[in-house]
Amino acid sequence: MEKFQSIVEKRVFGVCEYIGKKIGIKTSKIRLFFIYASFLTFGSPVIIYLILAFLLEQKDQFKARRSTIWDL
Repeated sequence: MEKFQSIVEKRVFGVCEYIGKKIGIKTSKIRLFFIYASFLTFGSPVIIYLILAFLLEQKDQFKARRSTIWDL
């Protein structure tokens, strides 16, 4: 069971872990929030989660690649 859990945690985009590191909250609490909110609002947080996962995967492309203002 632990092996399955570690595989799932590594491959579920890392959105909760990223948010947890930025805010300073345990990852498990953020996951519980998404689960409970999904049940209460009929799945709309799942859409938000997938959008955040997409943005997290693409965050390197959103960053400016210029080092100074003169590189425009």
